[in-house]
Amino acid sequence: MLLRNRQVKGLVPLFQNTRAFKVNLYCHRFTVPQSNIIRSFTSSLVRRYAVIREKENKKEVAGAAAEAVEPPFQSSKRQSSVASSTQYSLLGRNVSTSELSMLRSLLRTIWPKNNLRFKIRVVIAVSLLIGSKLLNVQVPFFFKQIIDQMNIDWSQDVGIVTSVIGSLILAYGGARFGAVLFGELRNAIFASVAQSAIKRVATNTFSRLLNMDLQFHLSQQTGGLTRAIDRGTKGISSVLNAMVFHIIPITFEISIVCGILSWNYGYSFAAVTLATMIAYSTFTIQTTAWRTRFRRQANNADNQAASVALDSLINYESVKIFNNEAYQSKKYNDSLTKYEKASVKVATSLAYLNAGQNFIFTSALTAMMYMGCQGVASGGLTVGDLVLINQLVFQLSVPLNFLGSVYRDMKQSLLDMENLFQLQNVPIKIRDKEGGAPELVLNKKMPGQIQFENVTFGYHRDRPILQNASFTIPAGQKVAIVGPSGSGKSTILRLVFRFYDVDSGRILIDGKDIREVSLESLRKKIGVVPQETPLFNDTILENIRYGNLNSSDEDIKNVISSVQLDKLIKDLPDGLNTIVGERGMMISGGEKQRLAIARLLLKDAPITFFDEATSALDTHTEQALLKTIRGIFRRGQRTNISIAHRLRTIADSDKIIVLNRGQVQEEGKHVELLSDERSLYSQLWNIQENLNIEEELKFEENKGNKNSDFMET
Repeated sequence: MLLRNRQVKGLVPLFQNTRAFKVNLYCHRFTVPQSNIIRSFTSSLVRRYAVIREKENKKEVAGAAAEAVEPPFQSSKRQSSVASSTQYSLLGRNVSTSELSMLRSLLRTIWPKNNLRFKIRVVIAVSLLIGSKLLNVQVPFFFKQIIDQMNIDWSQDVGIVTSVIGSLILAYGGARFGAVLFGELRNAIFASVAQSAIKRVATNTFSRLLNMDLQFHLSQQTGGLTRAIDRGTKGISSVLNAMVFHIIPITFEISIVCGILSWNYGYSFAAVTLATMIAYSTFTIQTTAWRTRFRRQANNADNQAASVALDSLINYESVKIFNNEAYQSKKYNDSLTKYEKASVKVATSLAYLNAGQNFIFTSALTAMMYMGCQGVASGGLTVGDLVLINQLVFQLSVPLNFLGSVYRDMKQSLLDMENLFQLQNVPIKIRDKEGGAPELVLNKKMPGQIQFENVTFGYHRDRPILQNASFTIPAGQKVAIVGPSGSGKSTILRLVFRFYDVDSGRILIDGKDIREVSLESLRKKIGVVPQETPLFNDTILENIRYGNLNSSDEDIKNVISSVQLDKLIKDLPDGLNTIVGERGMMISGGEKQRLAIARLLLKDAPITFFDEATSALDTHTEQALLKTIRGIFRRGQRTNISIAHRLRTIADSDKIIVLNRGQVQEEGKHVELLSDERSLYSQLWNIQENLNIEEELKFEENKGNKNSDFMET
C-alpha cells in the first residue's frame, strides 16, 4: 500500500532526489485500487497547477478550448482544456529578470524600511566581520615577530626576550581565537536577519502566486513550477551568505594584504598579488559563465522529468487503460537521459575550473616564494619576513578558493532564483482598479440580481464562447442555466466570480459593474457548490470551517445538522476530528457534497451557484441531496443559480435560461419551454427522458451497414 497515504508534495522530492529512479515503476509497483490512487494524488496543488501538454498537442488543446465551459472548481484534467491564448511563460523565461534586480530586491529584504532592529543587527554583523578579518591578517605578523625574536644566542641571558616571545605567542593565539569568535558571533547575529529575509520573500511569492490569474495557473507545468519555486527559496539563503559573509570579506582582506605587501616589501610583491587576483577572478568568472548553460540545461531536464513523473501518476488510470506503461517509462527515461548528459557536462567543466584555479594560485605562490628567498639571501629580508610573506599569500588561498566556489554557487543560486523572482514580473490582469475599488453593496430589500448586458467572451480571441449574451437573473429566485456542451454555461460562473474579464459588454450585480468593485467584496457575496468538492487532508471540522474561518464550533454543528451529516459524524470514531484523507478519499461522494453545502451555509453568501453539484452522484444519492438543497435554500432567501446537464434536477426553477452557441436561445419556466416542441429545451428534455433504446440500436446498426457498404464500394 505504498501510495495510499502518499501525498503529491511528498512525491515531488522523491523524483527530484532519486536520479536512478527505476523506470519500470509504472509497470510493476502499483497494487492500490485505481480510484484510491487518483483520489490520493490529485491534490489541491496539482489541481491548481494543471498540466498543459507539449507543443505537438496544441491543436488538441485549441479544440478543447472551444468547449472550455467547465467550472473553475472541476478536476485539473477538465481545467487543462481551457488554455487561453494569453501566454504566460515562467519556466520558459519569457518574463525577464536581471541578476542585478534580484540582488537589489534581496538587499532590500535585509535592509528593510522602518525596521531599526534589523538594521542594527546588520551593522553589528558587518562590524564583527571586519574585526574578524583584521585579526586574521594580524596573525602572520605575530608569527613573523616570534621567529625574529628567536633568532638570538640562547647561551646568554635571554629572560626579557623570553617574556616578549611568550607575550607574542599569547597574542598569536588570541588573534586566531578572536578571528574565529568574531566570525561565529557574526553568524549568530545575522542568522535572524537572513531567515527573516527568506521568510519574507517566500511568503510574498506564495501570496502573489495565490493572487495570480487563473489562466496563469492553468498554463504552468505541474511539478516544474513547484520545483523551481523550491529551488529559488533555497537559493536565497546561499546568495545572502555569499554577499554578506564572502564577497565583502574577500574584497576587504585582499585589499589589506595587497596594501601590506606594497608598503613593507615593495611594489613587486603587490604587483604579483594583484596580477594573480585579476587572472584568478577573470578565469573563474569566464569559466563559470561558460558552465552556467550546462547547469541551466540540467535544471530544465530536471523540471521536465519531475513533470513527466507526476503527470503519469496523476493520470494513472489513463496509463493503465491504454496500456501505455512502457511509453510513459520511456518518456521519463528520456527526460533523465537529458539530465544525465547535462550533469556530465557540469562535472567535467567543474574539473577544468578547479584545475585552472589551482594552477594560477600555485604559480603565484611559487613566484612570491622565489622573490622572498632572494630577499633573505641578499640580506634585505629576515626569515620572519619570508614567513610573513608566505603566510599572507597562503592566507589568500582561503578567500580565493571561496571566491571561486562562492561565485559558482552564487551564479547557480541566482539561476535557481530566476523563476522565483520572475513571478514578481508576471502581470496580474484580474485585479482591483488602481487607487482602490469600493466594496460591493447589495440591495437590502432583495439582494443578488445579476444582469448580463451584451457580453462577449472567449478563452481564445478567435473562438468566442459567449456572443452578445444578454439576460437577467432575478434576485431571490431559483434560476437554472442549461444547454448543450460548449454553449457557455459554466463560463458564466467564471465570469461572475471574475476569474476572467469580459471582452465586451458588462456584468452587473444589483446595478453595479463587477469590474468597478473590489474582488474581495465581490467573491464574499458568491458561494459555490462544485461538482467535485476540493477537500484538504484535515479534519471534518476544519474542512467545514473553511467556508468561514471565524465561525464557532456551535455554528458548524448547526450547519452539520442542516445538511444531515450528524448521523455520519456520530458513527465515526473520532467524530468531527476525523481526518477525511487526501482529496476526501475517506468519505463518499454524497457526503463530500454535503460538506460542500455546509461550507456554503457557513459562508452565508446572498448568491449561490450549484455547478452540476449532483452530476457525479448515483440517482438515489442525487435525489436525497436535491431534497436537502430544496429544504435549505428556499425561494426568496438567496439568488440560487443551478448549472446542470440533467434537466430533471432543475425542472422546479423559477426561470430556465437555455444557452446555445454562446447566446440565449430561449428562457422561461419548465412548462412554458416544454410546451413548444420546437424549442431546444424540449428537444434536450426528450433526449434525456424519452430515449428509445431499441430505435437507437437500430439507427446505429443501419449507420454501420451504410459505412460497410461504402467501404466495399
